[in-house]
Amino acid sequence: MVVPHPKRKKEKKKATRWNQRNFITEVLIPSFFVRKSGVEHRPVFPALQPGQIALTWIGHASFLIQTPRHNILVDPNWANWLIVIRRLKRAGLAIDDLPNIDLVLITHAHFDHLNRRTLRAVAARQPIVVPSGVASLVHDLGFEKVQEMSWWDEWEYRDLKITFTPAKHWGARVLHDQHRGYGGFCIEFEGRQVYHCGDSAYFSGFREIGRRLAPEIALLPIGAYEPPSFRDVHMGPEQAVQAFHELKSKTFVPMHFGTYRLSYEPMHEPAQRLMLAGSNAGVLQQIRFLVEGMPQVF
Repeated sequence: MVVPHPKRKKEKKKATRWNQRNFITEVLIPSFFVRKSGVEHRPVFPALQPGQIALTWIGHASFLIQTPRHNILVDPNWANWLIVIRRLKRAGLAIDDLPNIDLVLITHAHFDHLNRRTLRAVAARQPIVVPSGVASLVHDLGFEKVQEMSWWDEWEYRDLKITFTPAKHWGARVLHDQHRGYGGFCIEFEGRQVYHCGDSAYFSGFREIGRRLAPEIALLPIGAYEPPSFRDVHMGPEQAVQAFHELKSKTFVPMHFGTYRLSYEPMHEPAQRLMLAGSNAGVLQQIRFLVEGMPQVF
């Protein structure tokens, strides 16, 4: 009897894991025939009083964050296709219905977070903030200034304080550009803080962010936790609840689910699991689900 070489046995096990499910036939192709859901609203943006913040979820990881003095877009994306991945839920508002945008923030260069066509449409000689190594992807789109940031860098703009925070993810746009950074943003104005996590798996860095910043409102991803690559690069709902606890935040706004099917889990599952995890952890009352295109005042 021939005993398999240990290395060959390990390689066979890895191949079997990849072949257990087929993303193309199970997820990608069926999504071409799904009727797109969601409603495009004509939002009425609130006149904010001092100390108030308004959040409008556009879909996926895209948000409009408003203070009494600023309109800030984070990871704006109106794309109907991410190469071969189809958008399954409409953006909550038309791009032409946005207010005048003062500042754009991009968490990393992946196609679902940095969409060049969208950025070209919103560029109006305002600044854009990107991670280190990402400026080359946006410098030709019409922005007045491109500000690159590395982890824990701080940048001030019109009385806003922007802190770029660590994450557990990766930033390459394509296979060969491993030099591009990634992370999240903590936006502070007059004592109020909104933290947009970007993309991240759960990691110990949330404790450090909580210790340094303790952001009041945390926008945390809860979807794409069963990717075809099996890489540990996104949080599931239960891990997001743990991250929320370690961030010492007061309000949890879930994102990065229900728009594009980037992973094996069903589209409805992340929200259901988050409600259960939040209930089990005693924080259900602190979770605020937003409806795409409907501004909410905090």
